[in-house]
Amino acid sequence: MLEKALRGTARYWLLLAFWTLIILAGAAAYYRQWNQGLGITGMSRDVTWGLYIAQFTFLVGVAASAVMVVIPYYLHHDKNFGPMVILGEFLAVSAVIMCMLFVFVDLGQPRRVLNVLLHPSPHSVMFWDVVVLSGYLLLNLVIGTVTLDSERKGAAPPRWVKPLVYLSIPWAVSIHTVTAFLYAGLSARPFWMTPLLAPRFLASAFASGPSLLIILALIVRKTTRFDPGRGAIQKLATIVTYAMVINLFFVLVEVFTAFYSGIPEHRESLEYLFVGLDGKTLLVPWMWACELLTVGCVGLLLWPASRRNDGLLAVVCVGVIAAVWIEKGLGLVVAGFVPSPLGQITQYRPSGPEMLIALGVYALGFFILTVLYKIVVSVREGGGPAPIAAGDCPNIREAKMGLSPSVRPNSEPVLGT
Repeated sequence: MLEKALRGTARYWLLLAFWTLIILAGAAAYYRQWNQGLGITGMSRDVTWGLYIAQFTFLVGVAASAVMVVIPYYLHHDKNFGPMVILGEFLAVSAVIMCMLFVFVDLGQPRRVLNVLLHPSPHSVMFWDVVVLSGYLLLNLVIGTVTLDSERKGAAPPRWVKPLVYLSIPWAVSIHTVTAFLYAGLSARPFWMTPLLAPRFLASAFASGPSLLIILALIVRKTTRFDPGRGAIQKLATIVTYAMVINLFFVLVEVFTAFYSGIPEHRESLEYLFVGLDGKTLLVPWMWACELLTVGCVGLLLWPASRRNDGLLAVVCVGVIAAVWIEKGLGLVVAGFVPSPLGQITQYRPSGPEMLIALGVYALGFFILTVLYKIVVSVREGGGPAPIAAGDCPNIREAKMGLSPSVRPNSEPVLGT
């Protein structure tokens, strides 16, 4: 199927060229970081995690969110999600690759990452994070490629795929749970040391990930003849609504607990985020923008008419992604270091090279995603049968006609595929 990625229109190649330019710029910035060290970033002795780990945390949630299309389709047999499943699985593949790359660029001496594999330590949460992320990447890659290849051939996927699909469901939850434990297990950082952190991570993941998937599905729907299905998009919008409401509730619970208890270590981090500490207010505008976006998006999502309007839904999904990116990214990571155990308040600003490296990692992830989606669209537009769950029988009539419900035969010629 890889040959399908080597054929496309000028728009497709221009998009890949655009991602390549950003990748090269990020690689040049990383080469400078490799030679000069992490001193060229905005991180310091007091704030040792910054933009890189913030993106890692956010993207683990995006990867885990693929379970939101796998569960309805495979467990509840909701056929509306059939065309969307492969898009979610390949989004998870690219997201996990980006997660690993952000950890790689965050290391001062990247070659030491091999120590995790050469000298495994089951007592380390980081070891388990590597295990679950690698396993999840392999699961989604195998499930996605095998099912798509079976669809291309007009046959049902092999039976051995179904247990892997069921295994991927708890595995998806585990990758973000273990990520939360990386934070919650650090006793010197009271802001993170809360049992509510893992549920918060999952709630925000099930809001931001499906929001990104909705945007991608709308783009695919508009630029190709492959239709992921309006029913699936609307149901994903409902999932985003509930997840955002739950996430907002969890944040309010954390705020109430911190201020009502009066525990300084919890309260001061939140004060730094929302009102500032000792005149240090760098993140205050970001956090208020995050909360305004959260409340505004929740209000619009609770209004059914806004979910039915594709244009407005896309705007709301962008707002959800931005809100979660701020809250679970820089807000959560930086506030865990402010103030330090010695009461020191150190502001963190990402440097230019740091931001360029982050953009380069994102560009590489979207380059991979573009290629994977190109293969999916080519298979679906090629007249293959509709997505088939493992163990199901293909629709003989549709197979003979060479049609698929997920393809719009009367659409205009494809742009960018």
